Amino acid sequence: MSALLEPITIRQVQFRNRAWMSPMCQYSAEDGLPTDWHLVHLGARAQGGVGLALVEATAVSPEGRISPWDTGLWSDAHRDAFRRIAAFAAAQGAVPGIQLAHAGRKAATERPWAGGKPLAVEAGGWEPVAPSAIPYSEGYPLPRELTTAEVRGVVDAFAAATRRAREAGFRVVEIHAAHGYLIHEFLSPLTNRRTDEYGGSAEGRRRLALEVAAAARAELGDDLALFVRLSASEYVPGGWDLDDSVALARALREVGVDLIDVSSGGNLPHQQLRPHAGYQVPFAQAIREQAQVPTAAVGLITEPTHAEAIVASGAADAVLLGRELLRHPYWPQDASRALGAAIDWRPQYLRARP
Repeated sequence: MSALLEPITIRQVQFRNRAWMSPMCQYSAEDGLPTDWHLVHLGARAQGGVGLALVEATAVSPEGRISPWDTGLWSDAHRDAFRRIAAFAAAQGAVPGIQLAHAGRKAATERPWAGGKPLAVEAGGWEPVAPSAIPYSEGYPLPRELTTAEVRGVVDAFAAATRRAREAGFRVVEIHAAHGYLIHEFLSPLTNRRTDEYGGSAEGRRRLALEVAAAARAELGDDLALFVRLSASEYVPGGWDLDDSVALARALREVGVDLIDVSSGGNLPHQQLRPHAGYQVPFAQAIREQAQVPTAAVGLITEPTHAEAIVASGAADAVLLGRELLRHPYWPQDASRALGAAIDWRPQYLRARP
């Protein structure tokens, strides 16, 4: 038997294995609406055997998009457009999930293959918002500081998007609180200089994350799964670090979060980050052990034996694959052969099974 390919159940959601698809922006939406590209992108990986097919960072409001080409879930029209994607992924045996996000001060940028730079308003951009009026980097616009009432409105937007995700057929909702986007900006003492209840102390800086998670849990009910993606370290002295992440993970567990998706970095351009295979796995293991909450590991995990070792050793409960699934949509099937374990194939493709 393979630990990686063993099923896992979280609340009333059963995953056929622990090889999951990481959310990856495709920059191919139209007014926030997913297209046939998203259906094929998610559907191919679901056919390929992933246990969870997780939709890219999907904005809870128009101004929360990273780019004008991001998916969104701020209206019922967006909910309806996602229904066939969630249904198709489920029909292939994968759990359909979606990551909900607000880009904060990193919003309104060009697509990566067009340079990824901030877009001026006349070029289709908009004014970004943030916990404090601190730009991300040189060349980025000064964001507008959210009022206290507007921060509460962000909580409401996440709640409404969670409701629509449930109505669209998604069984997992992941809150994006990493990579320098809005919730992460609130968490970090280097980007949150507020003096109201959403700033100041560590408790104040955590407030938005916890309120969003609690609101999402209320919308999901008791049966569906709620994840949160965290950046476990900012790699900058005085910034958000592993101890902060452990403390937040404990608090998130108490408000009903089921799993922490452990990433790192992204909030500060001068971070000292040296990626290598599995470099974030120790963070996932520390949070799992110290916060007593399930975790998923992500980051340059490409080899089946490496992914197997992560799960089998107890470093994490699941592995999220990103770029490797872009290269190899049927990676779980290849992993089953490498690990000598069985995995279901779609009947249309059985003639190709070794």
